[in-house]
Amino acid sequence: MAADLGELLVPFMPTIRVPKTGDRVFKSECAFSYDSPESEGGLYVCMNTFLGFGREHVERHYRKTGQSVYMHLKRHVKEKKTGATSGAFPKRRNGKVFLDLELNRDFNSEDYDFEDEAKLVIFPDHFEIALPNIEELPALVTIACDAVLNSPSAYKKQEPDSWEEDIQESRHSRSLRQQDNGVRIRPSGWKCQKCEMRENLWLNLTDGAVLCGKWFFDGAGGNGHALDHYKDTNFPLAVKLETITPDGADVYSFEEEEAVLDPNISEHLSHFGIDMLQMQQRQTENGHDTDNNNSPPRSRPSEWEVIQESGSKLKSVYGSGYTGVKNLGNSCYLGCVMQVLFSIPEFQRMYVGNLQRIYDYSPLDPSQDFATQMAKLGYGLLSGQFSKPPMKSELIEQVMKEEYKVLDWHQQKGLSPKMFKALVSKGHPEFSSSRQQDAQEFLQHVITLVERNSGGSENPSDVFRFLTEERVQCCQTRRVRYNQRVDYLMQLPVPIEAATNREELLAYEAKRREAEENQRAPPEPARARVPFAACLQAFTEPDNVPDFWSSALQAKSAGVKTSRFSSFPEYLILQIKKFTFGVDWIPKKLDVSIDVPDFLDLNRFRATGLQAGEEELPNLSPPIVLPEDTRDNSMSSLDSPEIDEAAVMQLAEMGFPLEACRKAVYYTGNMGPEMAFNWIIAHMEEPDFAEPLSLPPSTIELLPSSASETDPFAAAAAATATPLDNSPPEESVAILTSMGFPRSHTIQALRATNNNLERALDWIFTHPEEEQQSDALSDMADTEPTNQAFSLPNSHSDPTLSPDPEADAAGPRVKDGPGRYELLAFISHMGASTMSGHYVCHIKKEGRWVIYNDHKVSLSERPPKDLGYIYFYRRLSSS
Repeated sequence: MAADLGELLVPFMPTIRVPKTGDRVFKSECAFSYDSPESEGGLYVCMNTFLGFGREHVERHYRKTGQSVYMHLKRHVKEKKTGATSGAFPKRRNGKVFLDLELNRDFNSEDYDFEDEAKLVIFPDHFEIALPNIEELPALVTIACDAVLNSPSAYKKQEPDSWEEDIQESRHSRSLRQQDNGVRIRPSGWKCQKCEMRENLWLNLTDGAVLCGKWFFDGAGGNGHALDHYKDTNFPLAVKLETITPDGADVYSFEEEEAVLDPNISEHLSHFGIDMLQMQQRQTENGHDTDNNNSPPRSRPSEWEVIQESGSKLKSVYGSGYTGVKNLGNSCYLGCVMQVLFSIPEFQRMYVGNLQRIYDYSPLDPSQDFATQMAKLGYGLLSGQFSKPPMKSELIEQVMKEEYKVLDWHQQKGLSPKMFKALVSKGHPEFSSSRQQDAQEFLQHVITLVERNSGGSENPSDVFRFLTEERVQCCQTRRVRYNQRVDYLMQLPVPIEAATNREELLAYEAKRREAEENQRAPPEPARARVPFAACLQAFTEPDNVPDFWSSALQAKSAGVKTSRFSSFPEYLILQIKKFTFGVDWIPKKLDVSIDVPDFLDLNRFRATGLQAGEEELPNLSPPIVLPEDTRDNSMSSLDSPEIDEAAVMQLAEMGFPLEACRKAVYYTGNMGPEMAFNWIIAHMEEPDFAEPLSLPPSTIELLPSSASETDPFAAAAAATATPLDNSPPEESVAILTSMGFPRSHTIQALRATNNNLERALDWIFTHPEEEQQSDALSDMADTEPTNQAFSLPNSHSDPTLSPDPEADAAGPRVKDGPGRYELLAFISHMGASTMSGHYVCHIKKEGRWVIYNDHKVSLSERPPKDLGYIYFYRRLSSS
């Protein structure tokens, strides 16, 4: 028999691998579905790629790859048998639970027993070999099977305790000398002191300088001024402003070149007016990050009770579209966002309607394919396969046992989107953690991923995209400028001063101060009631433009800005701006109730463009002041571009040719091994893949050096000049086109970003369907400033042009229509900060409101529409 098994496996021996360090073994979740070893058909693990597949999908992988040998894993879950002595006698087929899988938390281990079974299956004949079978199998097969069985599942190491890096204390933290220079950092509105960047900002803990960091492949970054400041001053420690929480902050040591711990971070921050010790501490309760404020009993229901409808006996619902999502540990923000997105027909059609095509054309590793994982999640939520009502016999049995809690989980266990979360959060410092996150930020992150991965196919996020017209007026000359930008959501301010219960709020504030002075328990909070109409009015009111530079005066002046809709999207996302910072740097959430309407008419806010009698500001940019060595540095970097050798070696260690790795790092602009790896995957079939790097000739021409000596503005012009009649540098064009982007789109991106390679790449990702304008329009757009940090500027737009939905056969930029909407869904947040609390969502389906609270899905009795955070409106038909 041993010889027979050996002979049977001989043809397949070259395809059987032993998992090495770093190999992920997917033995808890199918790559195409949510099948697991506990599913009826078990899970098949490929003995070459270590990917897992359910019974319905293993044949697809066999046909695509020719891989024949799989390990079939099956876990049987049974109630424990109780003997006469009331002891549990487990029945385990192999004497123990030998699969290294995390136990399903839905099962009470005191009441259930787990029996594991494993066997090798050879396709296409489905020949089975029971395991363990050490004596009869070849040594290599035995070692491989042992390694697969004993290796941790791919996501087991991503438990909360293992998410964080092992960060060491900085040697400078206890001896840091801070300058008494009177610097005080305000709680918001930061910008880099050298380049006006407003993201990825770092506070130097020695002198209080606020400067930008480096540009990273995930889109975050800056111009490296924080590092330049260290080189000039040798001040070693800096803290990232956006990461300051009650528990600490992200600190980096330039001298040690790594993230570090600073045990004195509280004192170091207070030196610059940032008091983090006064922030309310949080604790984890029932799997959710909640507030621990020891508040007295309330006479009215708390926010948690109202939003979750705790006082009602909610009726569970089952079937298609009523499947919950398990909370993986502060991942409720993810579940709510994806529930709402897959309630929109365009997302259903794109991913679930094209399920078979997406699966058939998926790459060899579907766990890393965005379309595959979106289709998998969408089908899981909409199929009803994981949301089936209990049978009558089960109901009777459970009622007899009075085990209502067991019944609840047994029928509504929901999906566990571990593979999806790992993919969409890859490379993101916040979403890849186990901390609570802002649902609005995650929603924008998913929309960006949808944009990047749509390519030439249908883009479901088109339904959210709209154009916003910004009218900027110089207060001194009264002249105006109109710009357009692409937006995906409407942020609605909350004017607390417009609350209808101001007397109640003032009385509460007086009682709170009195209680604080007398060290008594605080009174019951009063919730502000703000009319929705007041929020809309605040949205339309003019805002002051900080550091406004008037092209009419050729100097800084006072300016105001107003916003209107140039187009209305099919689905309007409306975010209530509830979260803010206090003057003492304490992040807080406004406790406010807003009478958000079921029907919304925004037609009166449509943009009108330049009006009769208005005079436009001259189309001039402010003068650019550059350091003296900028020109020299730019020339040397163009003559001999640097290649990150550390990234090259990291890729080479993965088995790729060295020259291919050098090309990948070069053509992705030294943006890290992650981006270079994607380049390798996209170009590895090319015939010159492993050929040495051949640099394209540079066509950049700089002004004579004497020009900078006689005219300081000539040096700035030389540094920003574009060669050959406004054409972007050919080297930059070559870098982007080598990544697979069309040449015309690449040139347009470089022009729109003043030939900044990193910003051009981000522009391409955020403008995948940007129409190619005529040369005349492009040349005009080249002269327009592009300094908006947090919006997606549409540099080639004309406010007098109305977007035509049928102008682009490949897909319109915007889908304009009337501005009348009906409320479809809303996401609510409970807690005092986006860094803590819990999210649930309510969605209107089949004419009734449904609440999605993690894995539990129920009919809503009193949807708390006045306490929502993000609202989704569906456009009403014009009929």
